Parts: sequence; structure tokens; C-alpha cells
Amino acid sequence: MEQIINGESLSIPQHIAIILDGNGRWAKKRGMPRNYGHLQGAKNVEQICQDAYDLGVKYLTVYAFSTENWKRSVEEVTGIMNILRQYLTSFKTHIKRDKLTVRVIGDRTKLADDINRLIDELWEMSKDNQGLTLTIALNYGSRDEITRAVQRIATDVQSQKVTLDSIDEILISSYLDTGYMPDPDLMIRTSGELRLSNYLLWQLAYTEFYFTDVLWPDFNKDELIKAIQYYNGRDRRYGGVK
Repeated sequence: MEQIINGESLSIPQHIAIILDGNGRWAKKRGMPRNYGHLQGAKNVEQICQDAYDLGVKYLTVYAFSTENWKRSVEEVTGIMNILRQYLTSFKTHIKRDKLTVRVIGDRTKLADDINRLIDELWEMSKDNQGLTLTIALNYGSRDEITRAVQRIATDVQSQKVTLDSIDEILISSYLDTGYMPDPDLMIRTSGELRLSNYLLWQLAYTEFYFTDVLWPDFNKDELIKAIQYYNGRDRRYGGVK
């Protein structure tokens, strides 16, 4: 999809994945507790959803809480989960206004019952919407995701729902948490870190990466456009030669 942005014709990525990094450092710079940064970061997701949709993005996937984040202090994890409750509740109003579809990937078995109920409610309310699909990676780790997919495939082989000969990249992709959407075209990581942190390892095989020093709560529409401009400067060959 082509869009004219600031007088420039840009190809808009169909699917953008973001690692939301830098909330704690953003708060520390302001003399505030880390969870204040997480709160501002959650608010920023709502704004970036609107910005991405306005630009023509179809899928936005955000890394909200990893399987490794449980190692943080009890106070911080509890604060993040409470912010998540507020965040999921507030999205009920955005769903109708912005025509969002909201989905969650990751291992939900470790999440509190009330959080799982909110996730189910959001999906039920939004599943027929035709706007942006927001996917929240929650208690997510790519190695965990791949392990769970392999376990399900093995179970289906045992029950003869799947044959060994039918196992290929397409089938494996369909067993991943993200089987309902295309792989990301562009991955953005904020705060200057230069690693994937166990995020969408299978899905990012041919994705373009954009790293920025901007901390997540300060990442705005102008910064998103910069990332899309960078994406437009890349030559995507998928292993071939042009």
C-alpha cells in the first residue's frame, strides 16, 4: 500500500512489530518509579495504534511482557499487571471508536483469571472489526511459543491428524500463536537496545529491523514515520537476487 506522507510516496508495511523498551529508564530520568513509566508506555500504545491505522498499517504486534519478565521485583510485576488490567479495560472504549481487533499471544496459563476474562471479552467484542489488528505479546517468549507448537504437532501426529510428510514451514507457522496473520514486514525496537530478546524468532526471518534510541513513551507518529521511511530504503530480496 502506497501513502503520500509529508509529500513523499511511501510503501506502508502491512505488519509492524514493536519491542516496547525504555519505560523504566524514561521514568528514572524524571525521578519517578519504574511503574510510572510502564503506565505512560501503555497509554502510548493506544496512540500509536491510532497513528499506525491512520498511516495504513493492518497489523501491529507489541511486546508487552515476556516470559523472562517474571524475574523482575514483585512490586514491579504487580504494578505491570495492574496497569495491564486498566489498559485492557480502557481498550473496550477504543474498540468501537477505532474498529480495533485485539488479540493476545503467549502462554496465558500463568495469567490471573480476571486478566484472562478481560482478554476473552476484548476478543469477543472486537473479532468482527475491520480496522487495525492489535496483537499483544503477553507472557510471551518465542522459544516457549515454538516449544508449545512442536508439542501440539507431536500430539496431532500421534492422533494421526497430521502426517510426518505434511510437516513443512507452512504447517509449523499455522501452529504458532501468530498463525492468523502474516509475518512482520518491519520490527521496531526503542531505547537503543540491539537485540531481539526472544521475540518472534521464527516470524522475523525476513523482517527489516529498525532500532532507535528514543524511549518508548516518547515514541510518536513522527518517529513511526521515520521507521517507515527507513523501511522504504531497504531492498527486500528474501534471499534472492534482483
